[in-house]
Amino acid sequence: MFSDERKDGSPRFRKLHFPVGLWINSPKKHFAKLGRRWPSVGSVKSTSSDTASRGSEPVEMRPATKNKASRHKRLSTLFQRGWSGGPTGGGGGRWSSEKKLADLIDPLPEDRVEPPSQGEVPGVLKIYGGDISTGTNYKSVLATVRSTARQLVREALERYGVAQSNAEDAYVLCDVVGSATDGSWQAQYLRAVGDSERPLVLQDVWKPKTGCTRRFEIRRRCDVEKMTEGEDDDGTGINSQTRRQQSRRSRAASGGHVAPKERADNLSLRRSISDMNLSTKRRKDRKGVLSMAAGESAEGSTEEPRLKATEGAEGMSAPPASEEEAMDVANLEQLSQCLIQPPTEHPYFLQLLGYNEKQEFVIHVMTRRRHIFGRPERRPAPDQSSYVDTFLSAPDILPRHCCVVSSVPPADPSQPRGSAMVRPFRGASITHNGAPLHRQVELAPGDLLGMGQHFLFMYKDPRAAVAPPVWLPKAWVSPGLVGALACQACGRSLQERQEAFRAYLKSREPQLRYRPQEQEALLAEIVKLQEMPSCRLGPAFLFGLCLEHAARELEPGHLPRLIARIAQLVKEAVWEKIKEIGDRQPENQQDKGETGNLSIEEVAADLRPLMLWMANSMELLNLVQKRVLDIEKDLDMEGVSHNALLSSDLEMCDEAMATLDEVIMSTFQQSVYYLTKTLYSALPALLDSNPFTTMTDLSHVPELSSMPEGIHGTLAIYQATLELTRDCDLHPDLVSQTFGYLFFFSNASLLNTLMERGSSQSLFQWAKAVQIRTNLDLVLDWLQGVGLGDIATEFFRKLSTLANLLCVPKNSLLQASWSRLKNDYPALTPAQLQHVLRYYQLAPGCLPPECWNPSEKEKDEIANCDIFESFTEHPPLILPCEGFRLRFSEPVSDDNLHRQLVRLRRFLWELERESLPANQRAVYGLDPSQ
Repeated sequence: MFSDERKDGSPRFRKLHFPVGLWINSPKKHFAKLGRRWPSVGSVKSTSSDTASRGSEPVEMRPATKNKASRHKRLSTLFQRGWSGGPTGGGGGRWSSEKKLADLIDPLPEDRVEPPSQGEVPGVLKIYGGDISTGTNYKSVLATVRSTARQLVREALERYGVAQSNAEDAYVLCDVVGSATDGSWQAQYLRAVGDSERPLVLQDVWKPKTGCTRRFEIRRRCDVEKMTEGEDDDGTGINSQTRRQQSRRSRAASGGHVAPKERADNLSLRRSISDMNLSTKRRKDRKGVLSMAAGESAEGSTEEPRLKATEGAEGMSAPPASEEEAMDVANLEQLSQCLIQPPTEHPYFLQLLGYNEKQEFVIHVMTRRRHIFGRPERRPAPDQSSYVDTFLSAPDILPRHCCVVSSVPPADPSQPRGSAMVRPFRGASITHNGAPLHRQVELAPGDLLGMGQHFLFMYKDPRAAVAPPVWLPKAWVSPGLVGALACQACGRSLQERQEAFRAYLKSREPQLRYRPQEQEALLAEIVKLQEMPSCRLGPAFLFGLCLEHAARELEPGHLPRLIARIAQLVKEAVWEKIKEIGDRQPENQQDKGETGNLSIEEVAADLRPLMLWMANSMELLNLVQKRVLDIEKDLDMEGVSHNALLSSDLEMCDEAMATLDEVIMSTFQQSVYYLTKTLYSALPALLDSNPFTTMTDLSHVPELSSMPEGIHGTLAIYQATLELTRDCDLHPDLVSQTFGYLFFFSNASLLNTLMERGSSQSLFQWAKAVQIRTNLDLVLDWLQGVGLGDIATEFFRKLSTLANLLCVPKNSLLQASWSRLKNDYPALTPAQLQHVLRYYQLAPGCLPPECWNPSEKEKDEIANCDIFESFTEHPPLILPCEGFRLRFSEPVSDDNLHRQLVRLRRFLWELERESLPANQRAVYGLDPSQ
């Protein structure tokens, strides 16, 4: 629990950032702040229900070759994405299946357009517009291979006399395939042409089947959308075959951003019935069944085999298939979507329950190391942090719901692979093996992951070693005492439950179980422990156990509230102690007849509670900072725009840390105030006493009791302060800074006394200087012996310099010039040096020599300078960043602290047992007295 490390020798002094002590004015609060700040793949991905039913996810295509190709290859260019880098470059890293078809059809690249030939000269295209003008058959417009559908809609609207602004947004060009029966046109298939598609190219490379003809119609966009929605609802209509094909394409492409070559190399991820061991005749009978593996063709576009299969199924010149054969083909198509082999090289999620299972997929493959589940949103993603790999359409799924990070492959292939990690985004409803999940945990193969109230997945990793799932039936463990130790459903006998309970009570493991409703009573009991002399860092340690329990077992929003509550309780306790110490001061007891100063023993006894709270607050602040770092990492991961709750939690934690910082500053300030107040009355004896009148052997550092009377009082204060800081387990850096302030005060007080009394009491002479130098050497030697020599030497430098100057023999001093003295004693300011030389005790009637006088320019500067040391220029306080003693990874070794931990466990058990109904208290059979 506690680190046994202590600094050897002198604790190193570090400069402080906060004004403290009697002369502190408006302390500026600074504290050292620690530094602050997950990757998956293509699932056979679950998309939104409306997206899946409408079949709006065409499969991603390979980049088309730049050479002129046959008709079916030119068809593949129709689906090529227009940005540089091909289908896998840029574009936010999305699959093409997540885009509308119209968004995928961009103008032809310039390098693919050759000079106009005989087939590319402008031609006339007939556009039928029965929805615009009743009785009008069609309008003719000029079109080239570069003319897009939107441009032709605009020109046709002009020909029909529709003059409204942006009228092309309300109409869409439709590719209608049908036949003329008895002089009337009967449409068999209708498809809305994308705004960027080229009707002439489409007309050239996509021919209707035998017996059908094509014509282009202009219709209202809203009517076409309603027609499509109606077909999606009843599952029938002229577009049902297209929707089934696009559904297969979406299955092939759902899951993430993966290059076509990679998907072609991983055909084992998803295999249709066509890849299995069927007879050759059976394979020939189902040429129309499309493979679900994207990038199946080794050469050319992925649309090429699909076009051939479609032509084979529809039969451009073959006779129509019989009704029985058509049913067989349909059954095989349906079967091909059911017989799916799981991946062998990628982890994946097996969907057990869903929201709309008829339109959702069963396997979701991780093709990226970081895989995010979320709800689809209509608004565009603001940045890459909003990327979602698998969409889940349910009302209780957040836009970014859950993140899974797969393990990194070990450097040594013989070593076992690490576990994946799963963490919910703030506010997401997640369960892990049936238990609510609030923070990041390990995700092992076979674990069950529930999302919201509808989705349930099983995580599988074929690369990991096979192990039984952790959710298999076993002894159930609950964070509560009754559930964890007294549950009768686990199958343990009464004797076993009693033994488990007694083992928990006496355990030295740093663990403290409690329920949220018992928290306030528990915190109050921990505050009371400060009054017990045996528990020095007990409150900070027990508060830390509460933070560990809240971070591990309770919901995430509980931890910031607990931190704020602990800081407030500590502040109230410290303020009460400060008030009690102030009331016991002599100046506040004059009306009761008590006068005089308190002894150092009385001052140390009063300051002990403040020192204990300073030590506990410093350890507690370090524990809180570690928890805040975890919250900041979550905030950096999710982003402020995604979760305002984390920002609110951080603000609450910042306020709590500021409160603890204020407690540390106040306890430090009050401690050095009362110590320097006691020093103030003991320091003058160091200047007035003669160390040579005693029989003490000054050749070595004696014990404090044998020190000369003149310095005994000052050293007694230093020794009492050192014992107090050690007894309270104060952080070594704070010990150093406490003594740094005391030495600063001692140096400034003694130097100012010398400057003030030197001219009137003949202190500026060689004989008196030797006594002062000897007393100061005794003090410094004693401090060196207790490990404070380095700090004392630094802060007593100016007083030592002045004593050395006065100890120079008179004859040598008379021969020294002003410039030499100023260079030999740089610690003294020119004003202080000039003041000492002016009032130096020479022979009666002798005046200071002319060589001691500064130049005229320096005289003007000296006249405006102060010769006294300022108490406001004290060293600042810096809170430490390392060297803390509390450890929660080790058993409790301190017997006193272990007794208090056992007492609190019994206290919590009594509270929990009292909350049970009276007729159930004896059922558990647990008696703390046993």
